[in-house]
Formats: sequence, C-alpha cells, structure tokens
Amino acid sequence: MDYFLMTYQDEITKAMKMLSDNKRTIFLGQCVSYAGCTFGSLSDIPIEKKIELPIMEDTQMGMSIGLALEGYIPVTIYLRMDFLILAMNQIVNHLDKIELMSHGQFKPKVIIRAIVGNKTVLDAGPQHSQDHTDLFRKCLTNINVIKLLNKDKIIWNYRKALESDKSSLMIELRELYDK
Repeated sequence: MDYFLMTYQDEITKAMKMLSDNKRTIFLGQCVSYAGCTFGSLSDIPIEKKIELPIMEDTQMGMSIGLALEGYIPVTIYLRMDFLILAMNQIVNHLDKIELMSHGQFKPKVIIRAIVGNKTVLDAGPQHSQDHTDLFRKCLTNINVIKLLNKDKIIWNYRKALESDKSSLMIELRELYDK
C-alpha cells in the first residue's frame, strides 16, 4: 500500500503486527479475538496471542500486571478511555508503584492501549468519548503516557513503548482513524 494512502488506522494495525512479532507480547481485552471495536487492527495477530475477556476492566489490568510479572509483555486494550478509569486502582496503586514498593525487585511492563471515542460523525456519547490524558499524566509517575496525535509517529511510539523498561499508556483518537 502506498504510504501516502495509509490512514491512522492502517498505522495502528501495522504497529499491532510489529508488537505481535515479539515472542513475549500477548494481547488481551474485549473484542481482541472477534471483529468489533478494535476496528480490525488486530486482524494480523495470531489467535494464540489473544486472550478475549468479558467486561471487567480492573481485573483485566490485574491480569495484565500478573502476566508482566511472569515475563510477558501484555498489550491490554481498553476500547474506550472512559472505562480505563475503572482500572485506575490497578494502574495507579500497583503498576505505577510496584517497582518502588518492591525496592526494584519487580518491574512489570504493560502496554496499555486506550481509545478516545468519536465526538464527530457519530457521537459515541459522553461515557464513550472523554479524553482523560491529563488525569493520567497527573496520577502516574512511572508510566509513559503517550497521546498518538500524528499517524507518522504511531509505529515509532509503539516501538518505543516495546523497547522501554517502563509501562506505557498509549492513547488513540478514534476520530483520526480514517485520516
């Protein structure tokens, strides 16, 4: 495909494939194994690298932390950033602080993928389209918070998250997917 015709969504899909090429990555969340709200961005990921979960955001993050402690690099997907708030306990009090609490003994790395829903074309509604980037930046001291504003830097940012020794919160904007 001609690079100039690539959309934000195409770049997300390429980034997910790049992540899946690492033998330690595993993808979990809602609609990771079935067509749905991930907008086809996981279509190139082998099924054995996916864990489909019911709606249980806090538990999903706890599972992600546990997988990271076992040596995996979980790519944990929250279809709406609004529902990532339900996992704040695990993110702020555990993932962000575990290295400090364990005096450096544990350093789990999780890549959190959160999508801010549309407010244009089809308004997803106030419980699906809020951008809480600033809130997370204020609450987190040891997790990279990256807002993906430019399609040209999506793969670079996801590669940086994969190579980092810290967890990363990657914030995608649904309104940019077709651009």
